Amino acid sequence: MMNKAIFKACILIVVVFLGSSIVIAKGEVAMQISSSAFSHEQKIPTRFTCDGQDISPPLSWQQVPSETKSLVLICDDPDAPMGTWVHWVFYDIPPGVSQLPENIEPAQHPAVGGTQGTSDFGRIGYGGPCPPSGTHRYFFKLYALDTVLDLPPGQTKKQVLAAMQGHVLAEATLMGKYSRSN
Repeated sequence: MMNKAIFKACILIVVVFLGSSIVIAKGEVAMQISSSAFSHEQKIPTRFTCDGQDISPPLSWQQVPSETKSLVLICDDPDAPMGTWVHWVFYDIPPGVSQLPENIEPAQHPAVGGTQGTSDFGRIGYGGPCPPSGTHRYFFKLYALDTVLDLPPGQTKKQVLAAMQGHVLAEATLMGKYSRSN
């Protein structure tokens, strides 16, 4: 029989592949993120891109650790020609929020709660996929934190990641793809 301490150590980092997301969690909780608009590794519908309405997709999550004080959502494109392009920075989302409807308004403090940062488009809120060529991958990364960042609106991904250091309880990733040629 496996010692309980050894068992817990074995599940310290768990990577599980699900039909709708990649789940990465610390401890015994496997946090998950998904979208009703697209499945993990599938095409993001045009309405959520610069070729459509350029609105944020609906997202939902489960298995948030009970000790979570806030959530952070970052969407970026590592396939951009000049390096990773940040499409969305959203932090201090209340831990009781388990979903975001589509079309979150580009406000510093949207109605669902939390605070939005500045994307690489130079504006507050979501900016959809708009690859110059080829198929790009877009990672929606959700982080559960043991603190509230309490940063002012408009922070960049770099600033938010720096403030998160040492406070991440769990994370989950949903990846969608988009190509303007298809």
